[in-house]
This record gives sequence, structure tokens and C-alpha cells, in this order.
Amino acid sequence: MAEETFPFASSTLRSLRLQREWLEWEDRRRAAAQQGRNRRCPPSSRARLTRPRHSCRDPVVHSALFSGDLQQVQALFQDEDTANMIVETVSNQLAWSAEQGFWVLTPKTKQTVPLTIAAARGYTDCARHLIQQGAELDARVGGRTALHEACAQAQSDCVRLLLTFGAKANVLSEEGTTPLHLCTAPESLQCAKLLLEAGAIVNFVARDSENTPLHVVAARGLEEHVALYLAHGANVGSRTSQGETALNAACAGAEGPGSGRQHQAVARRLLEAGADARAAGRKRHTPLHNACANGCGALAELLLRHGACVDVPNAAGHTPMDCALQAVQEAPNWKPEVLFAALLDYGAQPVHPEMLKHCANFPRALEVLLNAYPCVPSCDTWVEAVLPELWQEHEAFYSSALRMVNQPRKLQHLARLAVRAQLGSHCRQAAARLPLPQLLRDYLLLRVEGRIQ
Repeated sequence: MAEETFPFASSTLRSLRLQREWLEWEDRRRAAAQQGRNRRCPPSSRARLTRPRHSCRDPVVHSALFSGDLQQVQALFQDEDTANMIVETVSNQLAWSAEQGFWVLTPKTKQTVPLTIAAARGYTDCARHLIQQGAELDARVGGRTALHEACAQAQSDCVRLLLTFGAKANVLSEEGTTPLHLCTAPESLQCAKLLLEAGAIVNFVARDSENTPLHVVAARGLEEHVALYLAHGANVGSRTSQGETALNAACAGAEGPGSGRQHQAVARRLLEAGADARAAGRKRHTPLHNACANGCGALAELLLRHGACVDVPNAAGHTPMDCALQAVQEAPNWKPEVLFAALLDYGAQPVHPEMLKHCANFPRALEVLLNAYPCVPSCDTWVEAVLPELWQEHEAFYSSALRMVNQPRKLQHLARLAVRAQLGSHCRQAAARLPLPQLLRDYLLLRVEGRIQ
């Protein structure tokens, strides 16, 4: 048809003829190779196409696939070519225009294949039909395979279907991650179990980030996933390209006290499995730095009980206490006095008086920090930072702190500091064993009283 329509040069016609002959030879070679394989083992449903894939933007095709209309899918996809066509979708996304100086809607084309669409949406019957028509199980059009997308969307039935038909449990995406790396939702636990049963490598390292699946689920606070991976031999000491362990990831992922409980459970699992509470990344940021930066007092105490260093600085020179002081400003809706008391009980040095301004509007936290000094230091750095309405509400505390600036404290307080200094970093554990009345034990551990005496 081309020869009759366009005036091709003789060299072009010869090139086209040679290309056609090569394609025919390649088809014969592949058919012979497949025939040889069939003699040794049953035919594989993963045989690759020998011709380029066709692209499709037909709304009818899109509607059938994205709605999971099985009858339409059966009518539209009746052979290997259609089952492996490239489906293109165009969506408008906001993008910054440097020339215009504002955000504009920009069309973006995405490519995928029918099987990936069906598997990602849990359309098991549609996926089965596409596979039976010859859909390539491990096709990576658009960057991920159908198994990747099914795991990312926690579609366990589709994961089981794909694995049953022979999808590779360790197939890589273009980013160098396995399907197990994409089991990131609580609902994906069954997907992870199916992958591991099918031979997924639990310690597989992603290409660029060098994350393992354990890093991924630890960062998201998925305790059941962590327990599953540990039971299958996950390495708690594996490090990312930034030198982070799974314990680092868990503590960094606890974004605020609200999510700290889940990540605390994950951290406990990791520590019980032998994770090092002192392990620091390339920036010398330890799990304790991360827990303090996120304002997670209970998580910080868990790390301290397992040997975390309370005064070690990171690459920027910040100690965990410095990170906790910064967290007061960034996440105000929590109880920083719990974290400060834990750090001081495990041997943290009193903060520099200049840093008291960071918690001036948290009277309970300020009281804990002031009680770590033999006498109240100058208050010039923090008094001006106190909000007027807060001062009025807690006038008894703030006034008592002002009165005691550079004044001798009670002998009882000095005795408390002497005992704490003797106990050092074992103050909290030792106080629990001392035969003391509960009130005296609380006083030793810097219980908040509402005034400075």
C-alpha cells in the first residue's frame, strides 16, 4: 500500500523490504524456540509479543477497563494483540509555568496496559479474561507491572490470580522496586503474605534508595507487616543509601505524638529482634533524634531503655534535647514535659538558658527544665516570649519562677539534684527500685507541681 501511495526512493524500498524479511525471520526463529521450549515444559502464558504494541485512546476501551465491565472487556479483547495493547490516558495536571509566573493546567499522557488497569482496581474476572487471551503478566508499561499496582492498591485477590498464572514475585519496576516494596497499606498484609509464599525476597534492596521492604513498612508504622517480614528473615541491620536502618525509618515516620503509638509498636518489634538503638545515618541522626524531633515521648523512652545515647550530637551539632525543643514550636499540641523529663532522667544535661524561650508558652515543660538547675537562671531570654493570656492563666507559676531567679532553692530540691546526679543515666530505672513513697519518687523524677519553690 505504501509503495502505491508514496514516491519512496529505491534505497528506502530496499530498506523496508529488508526490515520485513528480518521480521519474518525473527518470527520464525521465535516460533522455533518456543516449539523447543514446549517440548521440555508446558507452554508459558508469559510469552512475549513479537510485534510492537498498538496504542489506544478509545473512550469505549477506557470505559470498559476502568469500570470493570466484563462483557465489554470480553467483547473488546479477544486476542493477544488487543490484550497487550498500550492504553493511553490524558489528564490535566497543575504545573508551574516559569514564563507565565503561575500554575497552569498541563495535559499529561500516561501509558499502561489493560491487565494493569484491571488488577489495580480489583477486577479479578476481567484480569483473568485478559490473561487467558495472552496478556503479558510482567509487562512494565508505564513503569510498573500489574502485580506492582495490585499490591499498591491492596488487591489481594488479583495478586493471588497473577501469581497463580505465573507472575514473577520479584519483578522490578522501572524504579527498581519489587511488589513487596509497594505493600504500604494496612490492607495489603494479605498481599505481602501471598508474595512471600510465592518466593518474594524479603531483603531485596531497591535500586536507588536501597530501601528494603522492612524499611518501607517500618516508616509507615505497619506492625503486622514488620512482624511478618521479621518472621521471614528480614535483616534489621540493613541500611539505605543514607545509612538509615528500619528503626531510623520507624522513628522518622512517627510524625507527631498522634501516630507515635503505631510506630512505637514497630520500634519495639525491631528492638526485640536486635535492632541497634544507637544506629545513626550518614548525618549522624539517630532514632532518638528522630523520635525527639517528632515529639514522641513514649517512643523516646523506649529507645532510651534500649541504650540510646541521650547526649550524642548529629552532624548539625544538635542533641536529642535540641530536637525536642525545636519540636515544641513545630508541633504545639502535645505534652513536651513528658519527653523532657525522660531525657533528663536518662542523663541529658540541662538545656542552655538561652534555649528556654522555645518552651516559654508551655509552663509544665518549662517547670521540668527549670528544676534541672540548682537555681533558676536569668529569665530575660524567655519572659518576653510568654503570651499575655497564658501568663494570666498561669500567673502563679510564672511569678514563682521570677521570684526564684538566682535565689537559693530549697534544701529538698538540692537533695533531689544530688540524688539524680548520683544515679546518672539510670535515674528512672533506679527510682522504680528504691523503697520510696510514691510522692517522693514522683518528686525525684521532676513531677510537675505548678510552681517553683
